Amino acid sequence: MEGVIKLAAVQMVSTPHVDENLAVARRLIAQAAQEGAQLVLLPEYWPVMGMQETDKIAHAERLDAGPIQKFMSDAARENGVWLIGGTMPMVAPEAGKVLNTMMVYNPSGEHVIRYDKIHLFSFTKGAESYDEARTIVHGAKVATFDAPFGKVGLSVCYDLRFPELYRAMGDCTLIVLPAAFTWTTGKAHWEILLRARAIENQCYVLASAQGGVHPNGRRTWGHSMLIDPWGDIKSVLPEGEGVVIGEIELQRLGNVRESLPALKHRKL
Repeated sequence: MEGVIKLAAVQMVSTPHVDENLAVARRLIAQAAQEGAQLVLLPEYWPVMGMQETDKIAHAERLDAGPIQKFMSDAARENGVWLIGGTMPMVAPEAGKVLNTMMVYNPSGEHVIRYDKIHLFSFTKGAESYDEARTIVHGAKVATFDAPFGKVGLSVCYDLRFPELYRAMGDCTLIVLPAAFTWTTGKAHWEILLRARAIENQCYVLASAQGGVHPNGRRTWGHSMLIDPWGDIKSVLPEGEGVVIGEIELQRLGNVRESLPALKHRKL
């Protein structure tokens, strides 16, 4: 693949209705492809953001079976893109819970790899309270895949706060992070953490977020963005539905690593 690769992060304000969310995702994936994106990332919880935490359990799918996975496979093939499907609920080994799973499809629509979110969000501040472990089972395996332009590391939302996960991925060209950061935590930490992960791993970071007020009353931070290996924000969408388009420049990545060879200086 050439030295410049165009990427897209899709930003959504997902609802409790899967059909509505699929229609929005279909439109925005097509828009990204029309603008030349070769890889498209969807946000966390893109197919369903329920009125209750337990709503997603009814939509859990088994591997290679179900309408959400079929949609992603078809969308990747029809648009000729690498599609990284944010997260969706998958059947878990524990009753009454799901796995929060990222699925990756190649431009032929073939399923390449899955990643089950390892770190589960918990936060309480005043009346605002979240605990993903009530309805989600922890994932256990670090996941990466080889795209034509280099290794891609997979992570989701709360994973962003655990830098050891990214070190375990090894040398990546790109790290992706679909998310549904809350307004409170996003305003305080989202950009800082994303830029830190890009700088310390000397790679590109593509983040695709939920961004707005959802029917369940939750407000998500948005600010989907692409960050380069120097920590510069190349493209960002503050709030609302839309597509963030940006480019990976392999020469830029090489220049940063050559001028400041921090990865080679590691002692631990």
